[in-house]
Amino acid sequence: MPNSSLTQRLDTVIQHAIDQRSIVGAVVLVSQNGQLIYHNASGQADREAGTPMQEDTIFRFASVTKPIVSATVMRLVEEGHLELDAPISRYLPNFRPRLADGSEPDITIHHLLTHTAGLNYRFFMNENSDYHRLNVSDGMDQPGLSIEENLRRIADAPLLFSPGAQWNYSLATDVLGAVIERVEGRRLGEVVREYVTGPLKMEDTGFHVSDLTRLAKPYADGTPAPVVMSEGMQVPLDLPGVEGAVRFSPSRILNPASYHSGGAGMAGTAGDVLRFLEAIRTDGAGLLTPQTIQKMMQDHVGSEVQTQGPGWGFGYGWAVLSDASQSDTPHNQGTLQWGGVYGHYWFVDPVSKLTVVSLTNTSFEGMSGAFPFAVRDAVYGHSVDKPA
Repeated sequence: MPNSSLTQRLDTVIQHAIDQRSIVGAVVLVSQNGQLIYHNASGQADREAGTPMQEDTIFRFASVTKPIVSATVMRLVEEGHLELDAPISRYLPNFRPRLADGSEPDITIHHLLTHTAGLNYRFFMNENSDYHRLNVSDGMDQPGLSIEENLRRIADAPLLFSPGAQWNYSLATDVLGAVIERVEGRRLGEVVREYVTGPLKMEDTGFHVSDLTRLAKPYADGTPAPVVMSEGMQVPLDLPGVEGAVRFSPSRILNPASYHSGGAGMAGTAGDVLRFLEAIRTDGAGLLTPQTIQKMMQDHVGSEVQTQGPGWGFGYGWAVLSDASQSDTPHNQGTLQWGGVYGHYWFVDPVSKLTVVSLTNTSFEGMSGAFPFAVRDAVYGHSVDKPA
């Protein structure tokens, strides 16, 4: 049953963000032990048109795509179509990025799933970087670009480090998407639909928009209010030591020639995301075996990497809180979380049996501003099974 204090806390957080004009609109869903205990659509899906946000509003996912594609990879592993420790040159013989010394190390499926392959994102780099020189796409720009061309550009840039040596968030999941297409002989979206979104009845989730009338208009942080995101807009990343910016092309997903970006290319609803994450929380719900889910939820890189701050490592498709004693968050040990640069945040706390999805149409406030952390803290104000 819904909890009145949780409802009041979350309603207050969401309305405050809208009143302060830090976000334009949001859909927030909270499930505990399989029961939807909170749902709210607030603000506007299109401010200029006066279109209110609805619970079935469709959002560009950005990196909310990654867990779904990672689960698809693991389905193919279970089916025997892929091997975690196989070099990807077995599947993509022409994709052979080199280290700065000219050597050509093996990159495995495991390296790609854990972002330990030595690849990068263009948006982390300054304009003098190889990724800029080669015009690498981060999967959210350059509508109509083919995966073959982007793979060529990525492979022409030197690897940052030997695969397996470090962790670096990157275009690895886009490369996984290309592996899937090569192995299955069809577009990534078709494979994802067969193995993940179809079985889970995620009807509005795909590498296209199922209903344009429900598509949220994207905005970028601005003063005194978020600004409409224009085509090709570059939004600087406000991160320590990072000089880069994310380049957005909101029309990308509307161009059927755009490659299906495994790391950033999907769109869908908050309800669909919740359905997927609940399947993960409940040991696969028939989608994947409990053994596979356990492997995906395992920290493969070590909490000292601090992928989301102290205590956070990385599994297959998400950050994993593998040392809660080091964390300054209210999450329990084993919590999974990630987000998306179009303005999204989600987490799964397996101890408290909580799944929280927060999708907004405001970058980057909805992902890394005050809003997602306020949502998180409001949720944990509710009585949950957090050990002493």
